[in-house]
Amino acid sequence: MLYIIATPIGNLSDISLRALETLKQVDFILAEDTRQTKKLLNHYDIKTPLESYHQHSKLTKTEKIIKLLKDGKNLALVTDAGTPGISDPGGKLISQIVGANCHSPIIPIPGPSALTAAASISGLPTDSFTFLGFLPTKKGRETLFKEISASTRTVIFYESTHRVLKTLASLKQYCPTRQVVVCRELTKKFESVYRGTPEQVLTQIQKDKTKGEFVVLVEADKR
Repeated sequence: MLYIIATPIGNLSDISLRALETLKQVDFILAEDTRQTKKLLNHYDIKTPLESYHQHSKLTKTEKIIKLLKDGKNLALVTDAGTPGISDPGGKLISQIVGANCHSPIIPIPGPSALTAAASISGLPTDSFTFLGFLPTKKGRETLFKEISASTRTVIFYESTHRVLKTLASLKQYCPTRQVVVCRELTKKFESVYRGTPEQVLTQIQKDKTKGEFVVLVEADKR
């Protein structure tokens, strides 16, 4: 079996009992960054062997993983933080395993996700929303902001510390009166939540000189 296991996005106490039990019992853990996952495993005294799987892994690594499953091994897939497959290279592996007709059950072990954590505290409508993952760095970026400004649903996406100010400046240009919520470093020591128009939030973040990983939520067009 292949278990898709959500791991903490910051606070190590957020991992579920089922996730810990499964990580202890599988034959191998497939990790986006074995060094990062090792910190979690050491914290909970888990000795399960690690195998790397990340966005640069070659086809031979996927073939090795499929062979392990066909040989009857139980595997767990984890990302650096959060739920594998959500804006994460694990999605590619799952697709390849399904496409290979491996017939091994793929079982979700749900838990932390920056997407749902941010949505839950946003105060914006989330009965229906659009998730964009990480925005493109160059090509198609301005077209995407036009689509965000015209969206009739709440829009949610991830942004890095290097581009968040540029992104807020674009939101200020394309949807200046819309409410935005920006969540930074969720569940971590310096967790911050900013609310207001793009200009207001941009001013706050510039003032605080904040860095980290961000989740951005944009109010829907109500016209």
